[in-house]
Amino acid sequence: MKRPNILILYTDQQRWDALGAAGNPHIHTPNLDRLAGEGVRFDRFHVQNPVCMPSRYSFLTGQYCSTLRVLDNGVPVPEDAPTLPSLLRPYGYSCANIGKLHFLPHANRDHRSAHPDYGFDHLEISDEPGCYEDAYRAWIRARDPRELAYASLGLPPAAEPLEGVVRPGDRVAHPPERFPFRPLPYRGRSDFTHTAFVAEQTSEYLRGHSGQDKPFLCIAGFYSPHSPWVAPQEFLDLYDPADLPIAQFPETMSRERQGHVYSDEELRGAVHGYYAMCSEVDHHVGRILQTLDQCGLAEDTIVVFTADHGEFLGEYLNYGKGFPAPDCIARVPCIVRWPRGIAEPGRVCPHLVEAVDMVPTLLECAGIPVPRHIQGKALPLAPDAPPTRQSALTEMRHARSLRTRQHHYIVRLDGSETLYDLDLPHGQYMDKAGDPAYRDLLAELRLAMLGRLLQLTSPLPRAAHY
Repeated sequence: MKRPNILILYTDQQRWDALGAAGNPHIHTPNLDRLAGEGVRFDRFHVQNPVCMPSRYSFLTGQYCSTLRVLDNGVPVPEDAPTLPSLLRPYGYSCANIGKLHFLPHANRDHRSAHPDYGFDHLEISDEPGCYEDAYRAWIRARDPRELAYASLGLPPAAEPLEGVVRPGDRVAHPPERFPFRPLPYRGRSDFTHTAFVAEQTSEYLRGHSGQDKPFLCIAGFYSPHSPWVAPQEFLDLYDPADLPIAQFPETMSRERQGHVYSDEELRGAVHGYYAMCSEVDHHVGRILQTLDQCGLAEDTIVVFTADHGEFLGEYLNYGKGFPAPDCIARVPCIVRWPRGIAEPGRVCPHLVEAVDMVPTLLECAGIPVPRHIQGKALPLAPDAPPTRQSALTEMRHARSLRTRQHHYIVRLDGSETLYDLDLPHGQYMDKAGDPAYRDLLAELRLAMLGRLLQLTSPLPRAAHY
């Protein structure tokens, strides 16, 4: 059989609702909306961790974070990790990652050094825009070294104290503000952003596989729409901040922010910059999809669009990502397009699914047996496919989160619990764990959580009875 190519368009920190196809009338994402119209959009796709590294590791192995023993950022992924490319290569696949991978901590290393391959044949790693001497800076330097002055969006906080020790002699200036609470225009040419780099090099990789019989896996690792909210002016100009929606809060929380932080103006600025970054990604996704068409690869390529986690964007009076993994963090976009293998394109799958489900899905589509250690379940791609899950599990250090269709339940290592009834107005802010009316439901969710945790056990296969 001719195995399909696989192209994964992987953004960083993109919420499930930061997509026009998800019913957001305010955001401009025409290329992704068209992709959704040509494939299946999973409306309740949940990641297994609310921060980058463990979520990405789980996604690319089909295993839960507790099984992998990685629940936080900063834990290097073992070099022999059973990643998707390592499972595909024995079946003839060429495998590439271009842009962000984030399998290693990035603040304390020299990015010019060789990177573990993790099963990939082709690596152009750049985990942060312009911060380090990496594939992105090399790309800029080869095209126009004058643009290096604008490449960095600011040093991550953990990198600042190490900058003079680990990377002495760095001549690229870093903006003083790493997380300004306002949208900023990219200072250089718009075809030199990190997003443009990922799109250009991904397109070049695709062109190199035009007319070849050997299948490929290519991951385009976008940094956007991760903060800081920096985008070329033409994408900022797509929006009038006055027309943009902001998070809605219960009355007590609205009073808390009056005349203080998280003002309406600040929140609209955050949404403005964030949406502009999403639109820049959308523009370059369009370029990549056009390259697929021009190379005659579209019909035989599974295209996946998803993200590693979401963004608070002011909800819970917070920015960024993390605990307690509500929908704005744990629920992300997921689109799967495969002209040769998906019936009735344009559908929306409403079932709860998880990011660990992507690896077994792609293996099954490629006609490759799913190894025993894989903990995900293949996504319900068929039009009449029944639900595969009743809940979605997200793991954090010292806490576990369970999302059902109506409720969000959290249990912590100290025994404390939180229960949100999401059918209530502002239900995501009201803890019902101590409400006597929810006592029976709380017991049901405890049992459901226990069942999910027991399922995580991944024993080695038996060789015999004794």
